[in-house]
Amino acid sequence: MVTHSTAGDGGNRRASVFERLYIGNGAFDIVGKRMRWYVSLGLLVLVCIGAMGIKGFNLGIDFEGGTKLQVPAVGAQGPISEDQVQEAFTEALGHPAETVQLVGTASSQTIQVRTESLNTAQVAEVKETMFQRLQPLGTDGRPSPAAVSDSAVSGTWGGEITQQALLALGVFLVLVTVFLAFYFERWMAVAALIALLHDVVVTAGIYALTGFEVTPSTVIGLLTILGFSLYDTVVVFDKVKENTRGLLGLTRRTYPEAANLAVNQTLMRSINTSVIALLPVAGLLVVGAWLLGVGVLRDLALVQLVGMIAGVISSIFLATPLLVDFKMRDRKYRQQAAKVVQRRERGAAKEADEPADEQAEARPERPLAGASSAAGRRTARSDAPQNRRRPAGKSSRPTGKKRR
Repeated sequence: MVTHSTAGDGGNRRASVFERLYIGNGAFDIVGKRMRWYVSLGLLVLVCIGAMGIKGFNLGIDFEGGTKLQVPAVGAQGPISEDQVQEAFTEALGHPAETVQLVGTASSQTIQVRTESLNTAQVAEVKETMFQRLQPLGTDGRPSPAAVSDSAVSGTWGGEITQQALLALGVFLVLVTVFLAFYFERWMAVAALIALLHDVVVTAGIYALTGFEVTPSTVIGLLTILGFSLYDTVVVFDKVKENTRGLLGLTRRTYPEAANLAVNQTLMRSINTSVIALLPVAGLLVVGAWLLGVGVLRDLALVQLVGMIAGVISSIFLATPLLVDFKMRDRKYRQQAAKVVQRRERGAAKEADEPADEQAEARPERPLAGASSAAGRRTARSDAPQNRRRPAGKSSRPTGKKRR
């Protein structure tokens, strides 16, 4: 418990959470309670892996290939809804489209339809049915069949996009490992790499759970948040390196305690950095996805929002605790921790002996109770005749009648 003396209450009071965050003096035992973080984050990873294995990903047209149709959101009879477009597509082909969503704002609003690859006849049938039922307006403000546009993406091109995305992710992870191994040390690189893999799995698992569409913008956002997570981990590790410099020759604190102090000292910075970084991402999500209805901005903002939160959590609760476990496997650090414990035990024993000796020296010598009471009675008897006072008005001479 961390306390701070205050003049107002005349004693010690427990510091608030914000005070402990601001001071950063190791009040939060993050490393010491690392087993609970391992269990919590391990369960989260298992849930995400299960979601990816069971539900899979909602891959966009750029990855799977297919046909995309675009219809203006305004027709001759007024606004066109997503349900009307879906009904027209189902009437034309006998099955619904994979996704139908509204994008854009005001007069530029359109409804995008994504489905599996269609041949030329099927595309012509869908466009004709949509024009007959919805009467979409063209650029001249009149109903026109040309207002319904289409585009196709081959499955081969989508596969190439997937391979390039995985290749970029692999190269990024390799470069990160090499950088950390040279800048810090081997175990720091391993711990940071595990934290990055955690971020990738959690972000991908949440996408699988929620059914968000995976697009090239999602891959770009994923690489961005991995860089953010790496930055936060490097900041913490740099402070750990500073706190543990020359630690083997000291007996003030152990490696886990020094690492925990480093996490506390950078905790407020990590929170502030994350909040500042999440504000524009949240604005991008609200303005780009909800107000403007731009699907690309939504995909980019969602992956960044999820990934940044996962990155901060892994940097604080996973990377440094893993580093401590890796370092404590070294016999030198275990011996240094044993020396710290021995020094503290000797100090505690010395402090326990000193107050007892000081109390014995400061205790005054007291006579026995019986002798003290007897001496008091003798003193009272000896002093009684001397202290007895004569009555007022009485003479000291003997009384008697005066002779004439």
